[in-house]
Amino acid sequence: MRTRSQDVTEILRDWILTGAVAAGERLEEVPLAERLGVSRTPVRAALTLLANEGLIDYLPKRGYLVRSFSADEVFAAYEVRAALEGLACRLAATSGIPDEAAAILRACVAEGDRYLDKGHLAEDDFRPYQAMNVTFHDTILRLSGNVWAERFVNQTHGIPFVSDRIILWHDYGVILRSHNDHHRIAEALINRQAARAEDLMREHVYFAGLFLRENFHRIGLGQNA
Repeated sequence: MRTRSQDVTEILRDWILTGAVAAGERLEEVPLAERLGVSRTPVRAALTLLANEGLIDYLPKRGYLVRSFSADEVFAAYEVRAALEGLACRLAATSGIPDEAAAILRACVAEGDRYLDKGHLAEDDFRPYQAMNVTFHDTILRLSGNVWAERFVNQTHGIPFVSDRIILWHDYGVILRSHNDHHRIAEALINRQAARAEDLMREHVYFAGLFLRENFHRIGLGQNA
């Protein structure tokens, strides 16, 4: 059973990772507790945990501040994620994709097509597209059979805007290119084209990081260049 502290931690983590709270912003127990409708105890526990994760910093007499990540730090995490998810693709393709997993990947691709075939990005499609993207990437990580690849990729998700759960839902061309990658990756995996699958996934994640780095200040992810 989930605890109130876990729920609060997940909410605050999501705010930080998506940029809903800006780098350098102060997080105070009382205002957060009032905003979330909880007591100070789960908020205090959540702030302690997020500080241990490196997402916020504790400064004496100032309290907790959202940590600022530079463009280079964020991009470096994307480079690591690209390498690990590429490895996961190669391992999964080499082992062979079970029929039920192939069906999941095809369903993800088809679902994304339905959202993008409109020719524009609809606000109501953001959450379901995001969920589809998570399913696509998580399925491949599980298929790799390498628990360390999965674990280390999940660690990169702890840096703002690096997670596959984060979609920069404002540029149709970028989202369309990304989803077309899903088509090619799924095809290579199902056809057991290990080297091709690895290269496609590495480029898929690398491009996302490159786009983010080039638009870092416009998106407003941090205070450092």
